[in-house]
Amino acid sequence: MARFLHISDIHLGFDRYDSPIRTRDFFMALRDVVQRYAIDERVDFVVIAGDLFEHRTIKPAILNQAQLCLQMLQQAQIPVLAIEGNHDSCPYGTKTSWLRYLSDWKLLKLLEPGNISQGEPFYAPWDEPTGRGGYIDLDCGVRVLGSNWYGAAAPKAIEQIAEAIQALPPGPAHKLLLFHHGLEGQIARYAGALRYSDLVPLQRVGVDYLALGHIHKHYAVEGWIFNPGSLEANNVEEGQFQRGAYLVELTEQGIQAELKTDYIQRPIVRLEYVARSQDPMELVESGAIATLETAIQSQRLIPAEQPIVELKITGTVGFDRLELDIRQLRQTLQDRSQALIFLLKYDVDEAAFASPLSEEASRLEIEQEVFTDLLAGNAVYKKRASDLAYGLIDLKQRQLEGETEAALYDWIDTLLADTSD
Repeated sequence: MARFLHISDIHLGFDRYDSPIRTRDFFMALRDVVQRYAIDERVDFVVIAGDLFEHRTIKPAILNQAQLCLQMLQQAQIPVLAIEGNHDSCPYGTKTSWLRYLSDWKLLKLLEPGNISQGEPFYAPWDEPTGRGGYIDLDCGVRVLGSNWYGAAAPKAIEQIAEAIQALPPGPAHKLLLFHHGLEGQIARYAGALRYSDLVPLQRVGVDYLALGHIHKHYAVEGWIFNPGSLEANNVEEGQFQRGAYLVELTEQGIQAELKTDYIQRPIVRLEYVARSQDPMELVESGAIATLETAIQSQRLIPAEQPIVELKITGTVGFDRLELDIRQLRQTLQDRSQALIFLLKYDVDEAAFASPLSEEASRLEIEQEVFTDLLAGNAVYKKRASDLAYGLIDLKQRQLEGETEAALYDWIDTLLADTSD
């Protein structure tokens, strides 16, 4: 029996929200997973199926985070086998990557196929002195094979990988392939995903555990394809995905893969308030705050945890949408929620009114309808839109007749006073 931990898409150095604390979350998640599900569980080995880092060029502190976690495993005598994901590959203009650096320093084993165009075999066995190789046979009875990041060329690469696996000498009973690519149908808006039929050649040549990465959502297919998802969510949309780390046992009876999700993660809470066209601006503001308060009272949102919070204001408003002070409202909501990051999305439509007019309508009738429609679209004035429209026409006529500015202001005060009754 062999036991191992399968993780992927760790993204150390994540900096999308420009928050040092959020960047540290990704390190905290990895360290906790390594301790709980590799060291404490005494696994035989750990596999990383790509995207250890967020960026191809990384800061020294981020490299140090990776080294600390890998040193924990090294001290526990647990080997780490890894491949590069699309985020890990060499920076432009260079011939090496940070995973290659970590491999050269014996903190992990980077399994890479050889360069056939230069006369190298596609799969050479791991050579400890040189720190090079495309596959490794472990004493626990597992052959682990690596791969590269292939992008759109993945279906063709799978055919080449399958042929190379078939040509290898006999080895351990179990074959595990690390492959950083996504399967279709798992998430929306993902172009270039593989079809299940693209992967079948790998099963035919004996791969009984396909360790995937790339998609940040957990999924398992047909008992041999496994993707744990990212350890942390890279955006609020991913907060709804189940994700984690796979603790796996390979036995003669088959594969037992358990997704582990109980480790340090930043809570993500998504809320929505739907505005109505008849509501004044003050009610929209208070409604958004009430939505947050309800989430706190129900303990869906716990301020002490400093969550990441997104609140979407949708629907229709009966006032100029730009009148709402989004910056101030966001600050109020963030203070109340104690969120590490508060995202306020203001995605509303303005109420539109359009009265039909005949082709024979006079200029006065047209003005009347235009003024009425504009006023009806405002929550404050809509109840007396028709009366106020006549008032605006009267105001225009008074201005054309040369009344003083003071007299015009008096007229407006009288008009609005009538409105507030």
